[in-house]
Amino acid sequence: MAAPLDLAHRAGYDERFLGTTVPLPLPTDPSIETVVLPYTHFSVAFRPDRRLAAATAVAIDGRALVDTPREDAWRLDPRLPEDAQSGDDVYAANDLDKGHLVRRIDPVWGTAEEAGTADSDTFHYTNAAPQMDVLNRGKQLWQGLENFLLDHAERFDRRLAVLTGAVLADTDPPYRGIQVPLAFWKVAAFVQDGELAATGYVLDQSPDLSRDAAAEAMAEAVRAGDPPPLGAFRTFQVPVADVAELTGLDLGPLPDADLLPPATRAARRWTLLESYDDVAVGS
Repeated sequence: MAAPLDLAHRAGYDERFLGTTVPLPLPTDPSIETVVLPYTHFSVAFRPDRRLAAATAVAIDGRALVDTPREDAWRLDPRLPEDAQSGDDVYAANDLDKGHLVRRIDPVWGTAEEAGTADSDTFHYTNAAPQMDVLNRGKQLWQGLENFLLDHAERFDRRLAVLTGAVLADTDPPYRGIQVPLAFWKVAAFVQDGELAATGYVLDQSPDLSRDAAAEAMAEAVRAGDPPPLGAFRTFQVPVADVAELTGLDLGPLPDADLLPPATRAARRWTLLESYDDVAVGS
């Protein structure tokens, strides 16, 4: 494991990056302990009780991105007790990926020094969550959403604020001292036609089984000490207000800035994305 870094002077996510305030999401329930961890160009709202992040927020400057070599040197954050984090003990000798919440390339912009530090910062376990390790079409869609949205935002200076996290449900299956999330969420914010705009997404990795069969498969994995069975990634565009309700997080002005048509938002319809052509991003 890589040596810990000195993180004392990290500035974190700039909530005014878009010119209007888009805050890091925090739980609306004040009884939920959350630790805010600033890194380079992004921040993590971490829940020690779950040993995982509830939310992350990253500022992406698409015109200043820097291509840096991937290091894959995961490390614990020295600002938290080791037993409050999901480290290598969760991911060793199984088929689980350390899924980046803030994508490695998203905060990697600015000077060469800034970009290198940001790259390294994304490899803290506080920025990871267990995901299925098989690359499939749904996973490729999820991982490329930021690129698609940056391309869409090109005439708006290619700036994005992307908020991401795991849906931390009480019913998530246990494994090695954590509960493995079966869903993830993402909200992208940008300026369009001079106004704040947002789109929301949910990634489902629950097993593609009937409810009863999935429950039995989960129970059998627990008995055997195996990772829970996970299904192929399914990516949905959803109303931003649904993300707030699903996660119990305060998304600030973003539900009101949703680009989904009002009728879709009112009906709370979720659209399964088969390609980026299915994404509703307005004009």
